[in-house]
Amino acid sequence: MELTEILEQRGVSAAVKVQSKKRLLQEIAAIAKSRLGLDEQSVHTALLERETLGPTGVGYGVALPHARIEGLEKVHGLFLHLETPVDFESVDRRPVDLIFVLLAPVDAGADHLKALARVSRILRSDAVCAKLRSTADPAALFAILADTDAIQAA
Repeated sequence: MELTEILEQRGVSAAVKVQSKKRLLQEIAAIAKSRLGLDEQSVHTALLERETLGPTGVGYGVALPHARIEGLEKVHGLFLHLETPVDFESVDRRPVDLIFVLLAPVDAGADHLKALARVSRILRSDAVCAKLRSTADPAALFAILADTDAIQAA
């Protein structure tokens, strides 16, 4: 699965200003509404419910919040680069500033898991994360993420 199959340039946000995990999840839901046309409250509720199962902060300043959303036909990604890191109850207790959100159909099954594995693999790379942290330009962030498809295919 190519990252560009789930993430479009309009799904990338930079220099996002939030002060808490709660506010971040609200912002993600608002972005999902404006960029993907999803119901903001449904997305927010689904993300909150997923977080009650265990925080999705995977460490090294990265979080991978994800949820299944009624009415979606395919997996969609959103990427946010925060202006200031926030506490996300990550496994390593470090605040997060790189957020890759996955929103999947209720019956996505393997596609959801493949997307989660792909994004996780990409954001485990210190080099990729360093490049992402070096810019606040959404187009540049998208280009870095899209370029990982070419790197991983080689």
